[in-house]
Amino acid sequence: MKAVAFSLLALAALAPAASTQTARPVLDFPLACELGRTCEIQHYVDRDPTPATRDYRCGLNTYDKHNGIDIRIPDMAAQRRGVAVLAAAPGRVARLRDGVTDISVRAPGAPPVTNAECGNGVVLDHGGGWETQYCHLAKGSIGVKVGDVVKAGAPLARVGLSGNTEFPHLHFTVRNGGQIVDPFAPEAQAACGVQPGLWRADAAAKMVYRNGVVLNAGFTDGEMTQEQVEAGGLRPFSAAAPYLVSYVRAIALQPGDVVELELKAPDGAVLAKSRAEPLKNWRAQSLVYVGKRRPATGWARGTYIADYRVWREGKVAISRRIQVAL
Repeated sequence: MKAVAFSLLALAALAPAASTQTARPVLDFPLACELGRTCEIQHYVDRDPTPATRDYRCGLNTYDKHNGIDIRIPDMAAQRRGVAVLAAAPGRVARLRDGVTDISVRAPGAPPVTNAECGNGVVLDHGGGWETQYCHLAKGSIGVKVGDVVKAGAPLARVGLSGNTEFPHLHFTVRNGGQIVDPFAPEAQAACGVQPGLWRADAAAKMVYRNGVVLNAGFTDGEMTQEQVEAGGLRPFSAAAPYLVSYVRAIALQPGDVVELELKAPDGAVLAKSRAEPLKNWRAQSLVYVGKRRPATGWARGTYIADYRVWREGKVAISRRIQVAL
């Protein structure tokens, strides 16, 4: 069977779906993960036709011409364990592609992705002109074939790193008559704010809109890079570690946010602290870490605590406390 090519960047205008309202599908959450714990929504549909960006809440959690929802998992360690991509509604497999390598587009030697921006993907036909598309799937993980009829919640594949992407996630797109539909706000011309979406009530209740969330947090024994955090499997802190380093990676931080991280010893003494200048722009991801060299007497026994805070307009908008016992 020959795979059918389709491009993530073949964008259509954002369209209302009023003419086929009775045929609208009702969507389940399309990933086998827990929002707020094992996955997060990174980007929404860009609803601004100009080079500026605007998500369905008139926020900044998107980028220019982004035509779907990006549901991100924490790192490549989670990807290797396997996260199932699920059919959002009953339908028939209309098109698919497999065989695209799982590699970040920023990795040295990464192949070009022209005309394969979606990477490995599946398109489901739900009738009445409605389709859902599932992109960046893991190579060799697609478990359906063209013509298969699937139920809502049926596994289609696993999250991968194929196509035009830098991190493991599912890019999920809804179309009606070939036009992009925002599943959070199907009425294209509606004012910003909450409107009846295409999601089932239980799925919608889980997808709380948030300006910034913590994606990764923990302790390790030395400096790290974004790439190492993305790869997963950082060395753990131990009594023999030359350094104690606490780190936090957050996504979708807002202009003006002030990021702070403080590391404390078991006796409450502050070992290290960082407080950055206010962010000038929306930040897709932000890694901060602070650390302390092992003292000559060794690490004291007890619980080390790190407190992460994002200050927004003088108040703490995001916080996370992590701890490690020695």
